Amino acid sequence: MQQHELRVLRPEEYFIEVEPYYEPVADEIGIFEAAYANGLPILLKGPTGCGKTRFMEYMAWRLKRPLITVSCHDDLTSSDLVGRFLVKGGETVWVDGPLARAVRAGGICYLDEVVEARKDTTVVIHPLADDRRVLPIEKLGELLEAPDGFCLAMSYNPGYQSVLKDLKQSTRQRFVALEFDYPGAALEQTIVERESGIDPGLARQLVKFAHMTRNLKGQGLDEGASTRLLVHAAKLIHAGIAPVAACRSAIAQALTDDPDMLAAVNELSASLF
Repeated sequence: MQQHELRVLRPEEYFIEVEPYYEPVADEIGIFEAAYANGLPILLKGPTGCGKTRFMEYMAWRLKRPLITVSCHDDLTSSDLVGRFLVKGGETVWVDGPLARAVRAGGICYLDEVVEARKDTTVVIHPLADDRRVLPIEKLGELLEAPDGFCLAMSYNPGYQSVLKDLKQSTRQRFVALEFDYPGAALEQTIVERESGIDPGLARQLVKFAHMTRNLKGQGLDEGASTRLLVHAAKLIHAGIAPVAACRSAIAQALTDDPDMLAAVNELSASLF
């Protein structure tokens, strides 16, 4: 299978040259293209490992725009996104952050799991996410205007959120939202086969196993097996690892550390393979 590749042209430009494999589930491609054409920011909602990041890579390739992805975390600050002064060679120089680089390049900036960032960080994206489409860089006294090609996108997993970790209405109502979920059984089987090269019968059993684990959500598991984890397990199986061992390492151990739940998930895989 041909893998998608990332070629660095300049520090601010990351073009995906080879088409990433992506199977559309609904009308997400058309809605994204319409939002992009109208300069509207996009919010991807869905569980982990369901294809949100792959979708962004596919759309960046389809629209022929550079893609900069930021994996958000608790310590992410607005300076991490916009930029800061650094000392280089005895001189103080300004270095753009990934958001500023994406704006200058007219590319796509994808903030992955944005609610993991500090609350004050998301405020900096507000002027970019409405009809102003500008990025204030206060330390430079610069108002950076986004060109037509720029697109702001971000994702989050509603299943993990709480009162303390959720998007403010003032942020989310600036975005066109696309809801993602795990694909139907037949499509998920196709994806697992295509991504790993395993036998259709094994792919079908893996998908069945995933649905069993997803039924345990809220009964000891925070999340069931994602499509990503199924692909990981399938690749191990294709490499010669026994299916039960592959499911144990790639799925069960990734889902939980609880001994009882580990035993339960491992029993499910043993019942199928």
